[in-house]
Amino acid sequence: MELSNIEPQIIWKNFSKLNAVPRPSKKEEKVIAFIKEFGENLGLETTVDEVGNVIIKKPATAGMENRKSIVLQSHLDMVCQKNNDVNFDFETEGIKMEIDGDWVKAKGTTLGADNGLGVATIMSVLESSDIPHPALEALFTIDEETGMTGALGLKPGQLTGQILLNLDTEEDDEIDIGCAGGVDVTITQTYTAEASKGQIVRLEVKGLQGGHSGMDIHKGFGNANVILGRLLYIGLQTQNIELISIDSGGLRNAIPREGAALVSVRNAQEFIDSATALKKDILEEFAAVEPGLQINIENSTSSEKAISEEDSKKVILTLKALHNGVYRMSPDVADLVEASNNVARVELKGGELKILNLTRSSVDSSKYSVAEQLKSVAELAGMNVEFSGSYPGWKPKPGSEIVQLMEKLYTEKFSEKPHVVACHAGLECGIIGANYPEMEMVSFGPTIRGAHSPDERANIPSAQKFWSFLKDILANIPQK
Repeated sequence: MELSNIEPQIIWKNFSKLNAVPRPSKKEEKVIAFIKEFGENLGLETTVDEVGNVIIKKPATAGMENRKSIVLQSHLDMVCQKNNDVNFDFETEGIKMEIDGDWVKAKGTTLGADNGLGVATIMSVLESSDIPHPALEALFTIDEETGMTGALGLKPGQLTGQILLNLDTEEDDEIDIGCAGGVDVTITQTYTAEASKGQIVRLEVKGLQGGHSGMDIHKGFGNANVILGRLLYIGLQTQNIELISIDSGGLRNAIPREGAALVSVRNAQEFIDSATALKKDILEEFAAVEPGLQINIENSTSSEKAISEEDSKKVILTLKALHNGVYRMSPDVADLVEASNNVARVELKGGELKILNLTRSSVDSSKYSVAEQLKSVAELAGMNVEFSGSYPGWKPKPGSEIVQLMEKLYTEKFSEKPHVVACHAGLECGIIGANYPEMEMVSFGPTIRGAHSPDERANIPSAQKFWSFLKDILANIPQK
C-alpha cells in the first residue's frame, strides 16, 4: 500500500512531501523555503523571522471569529540517525519510507515523524476548506532537536494567539501540560599524542536500540559510551592503557547506540581476557532489553598516536564516573523522571577529547545539581567544562481552560479518560511561555515509537485518531 492511500490521506500526503525535503537540525534552509512557499501558494500571510521560524496566518472560518485564537506549533528539523550499513546522506536525500502493518517507518534511518507528523498536520489544516477553526497562527520552529534556537529566537509580540497547541507528543492518549528543561554540558581537553608503546586492541559496541534521551532514559537501555567506559576500566585494573582513539555515540538527545575505541596495552591477551569476562556479564545484564547488543574485542593495528598512560587513566576514570541515566524521580508527579543525564558523545582523536552531555530536569535547581556533578568529576581530572544552551522547563497548569476542554472532548469521543501528564523531554512550550506568559499551552500528538533512532515508526490508526481529535478541538475552542 502506498502512503497516499492510507487515512487520513491529507496528512500522509503532506508528510510525504515534507519528507522529500532534507531537514537536518542546523541545516533547515531547504525546509524553511518549502514551508514558506507552501503558505504563499495558499495566499496566506507568511513570514520568516530573523532566526528562520516560519509563521503562517489563516483567518477564522465563518462563524468562528469570536473564538479564542490558536497557535498551532511544530518544529521543522529532525534527528538524523542511520544504521551503520545504510548509505544515506541526510543533507541531500529525502527519507525513504515504507508501510509495515499498522506502522510507517523509514528504511534504515530515522523517519522524521518527530515532529514531521505535527508539521504535516498543520499544513493540512492550513490548506483545508471544510474544517471549522478560529483564527490560526501556524508556527514552524527550527532547530528544536539540537538547541531549540528557533523557540529561543522567537521574540515577544510576533504571535497574538491566546492558546498554543504543540503537536510534538508521542502517545495519543496523553495530554502533556509540562516538560523538562535542559542544559548542554561539554567536557574538553587537549593532550599530547605520541607513538604508542604497546599492542593494539580494538573495542566495539553496537546493536543497541538507542532512543530518546529524555522519554526513554528510565527504560534501562544500554549506552554505548557507558559500556565502553566499563570495558576500558576493567582493563585498567590489571595494566596501564594508552588511549589512541574513541568514536562513540552521536547527538546529545539520542541514547548512544554504537561506538568504538582503539587502545595500546602491554599485554593484549590479558586485556582481551579481562574485557571478555566483563563482556559476558554485560550481555547477561542487558539480555532482556538489548537483545541485539554486540561487543567485539580483538587485536588490531594502528599508526595513530596515543595519549600518555597517565592522561588515559584520567579519561577512563572520568568515563566511569560520569552520571548517566535517571538522577531523581519527581516527588510531585507519579512516575515522572525529574532529572537525568545522557552521556551522548565521546570523541578522542589526535589528543583532542570531547565529551557531550545533555542534562534534563523539570526543576532548574536539580538540573544544575546534575550538571555541576558532571563538572566536578571532569575538573578533578583536569578537564575543561562548559555549560550552554540552557532552556527552561514548562510548569504544569492542570486547571487551564484548554486542558479541561481537551479532557472533556477526549473522554466523550473515545469513552476513556486521557492521561494528563508532564514529560521528561524538551518541548518548546517552556521557552515560548517565557515570552508569552499569558498563553495557555497543551502538547499532544499521534503515537510514535523509537524516536531519535532508526527504529522510529508512526502508528497509522493513531494518526487517524489524532486528526479527528484535533478537528474536534478546533471546532470547540471557547469564545474570547
